Amino acid sequence: MIDDIRSRNWDAIVIGTGIGGGTVGRRLAEMGWSVLFLEKGPQGGRSEGNALPHDDLTDPAARMRLGAWPDPVRAIVDGSERNFHAPLGAGVGGSSVFFAATLERPEPHDLDHSPERPHPTGGWPIGFAEMLPYFDRAQQIFAVNGEQDPLAQYPSPLLVPGPTISDGDARIMAQMRAAGLHPYQLHSALRRIQGCEECLGRKCPHPCKMDGRSAGVEPAVATGRAVVVDCCEVTEICGQPGAVSHVVALRDGQSLSFSARHIVLAAGALSSPRLLLASRADHWPDGIGNRNDQVGRNLMFHFNEMFAIWPPRRAAFSEAAKSVGFRDLYFAEGERFGMVQAMGLNVGEGEILHFLRLRLARSAARRIPGARQFARLPAMIAARTLGQAKVFVALLEDLPYADNRVTQDPMREGGILIQYKFAPELLNRRERFRKLVGKAMNNQRSFFLTYEPEPNFGHPCGSLRMGKDPEKSVLDENCRVHGMTNLWVTDASFMPTSMGVNPSLTIAANALRVAEKMEELS
Repeated sequence: MIDDIRSRNWDAIVIGTGIGGGTVGRRLAEMGWSVLFLEKGPQGGRSEGNALPHDDLTDPAARMRLGAWPDPVRAIVDGSERNFHAPLGAGVGGSSVFFAATLERPEPHDLDHSPERPHPTGGWPIGFAEMLPYFDRAQQIFAVNGEQDPLAQYPSPLLVPGPTISDGDARIMAQMRAAGLHPYQLHSALRRIQGCEECLGRKCPHPCKMDGRSAGVEPAVATGRAVVVDCCEVTEICGQPGAVSHVVALRDGQSLSFSARHIVLAAGALSSPRLLLASRADHWPDGIGNRNDQVGRNLMFHFNEMFAIWPPRRAAFSEAAKSVGFRDLYFAEGERFGMVQAMGLNVGEGEILHFLRLRLARSAARRIPGARQFARLPAMIAARTLGQAKVFVALLEDLPYADNRVTQDPMREGGILIQYKFAPELLNRRERFRKLVGKAMNNQRSFFLTYEPEPNFGHPCGSLRMGKDPEKSVLDENCRVHGMTNLWVTDASFMPTSMGVNPSLTIAANALRVAEKMEELS
């Protein structure tokens, strides 16, 4: 079968099967295109339901079997070097099969510039109005359900009402409303069919969580016009000046070549730049699309400000639901911040002890002998006095800076190197955001769980930014590599700014838009 696939000139090769790759491949197949998905990781079984493995699982083969990115990432963050396993997937569906299916729509000011809400980059090359129909269509394809955001300028007409919220979430929402906030039921991509386990933060064994696999690759394959080749790592994109023609990949130790009329890069914001940089030829001496040294630059993340909310006295939270969010601080006091949402996690004695020890390690008390053991007593008292807490995250928008980038790691073949510095404006904005969150939670029993700024390495974006000026961007407004007729990008690397919400819905909406541009411009 692999020989038949290799001998065919496909309409489109899609590299990567996450939300961006799965969605564009589905739309192209539905339009009648022949589509070949190439995925680094395994296809996996439909009955698998594991979570992403922890960092202490270091064996690459074992990680790959679980659908996790196999190799550590090296990062130099504000001058401090660390090696870690990023929370990324490597299998059909990519990272999306593990995460909690929160598909929130951005705000108009995320894309548009206006005197009332100025955009730090002058705005995206495509506006909110142009993206709006694709947001609606993506919500429909991904079966997004929940409540309308009471602060939204544009309602979501295809949003399906969510299930009845739990008692604990209802109490939290009542307290938030009493404090003048506007909470709503988060927008989740869960169909909740019979047997649905509401897989939050792990791979779903049923086709009810709508991700890159269940809403993208599987429907594409069902058309009869799409095929998946798994365990296939693309190492190079090849072609001539102005156009690409084929890719080279490794599978079972064998070098294979696959050809197509169009190639779509959707390997993720950390891997897509690395692949373009590795694709060198006489006419691309610095890698494809890198004539102006822009590939990999403007790397962004979100910054997670995590805090716990305890129930009112003489009450209890028995479930780890993930259904509450609010946008009162999305744009506040003339600043861009982000939304606040539940994480689907509870905090008990063990978690309190962990966070107390983190705080202790940053204080002068860390030098006191036995201080780590003494932390057990206040953790136990807090847990028994306060009960179980729900974990929330305030999602802070990151902004693009050219020196923040991802490149090939010169110390390891095929490795990823992140170079990132905290911008002074980010640190200042973070402090203001935390103060606003604390003020908003004044009537709640709450406690910050994070202290130092920490990039959310599961939300990389912007490393192949879209723009009209080839000297400052890699992609044009259609997400086609500048100067190329048939090389496109549909993962989070296209984003000019990170926005104040989870990027998944925007990635899916943009992938639908790019598929139509491919049809129109081919």
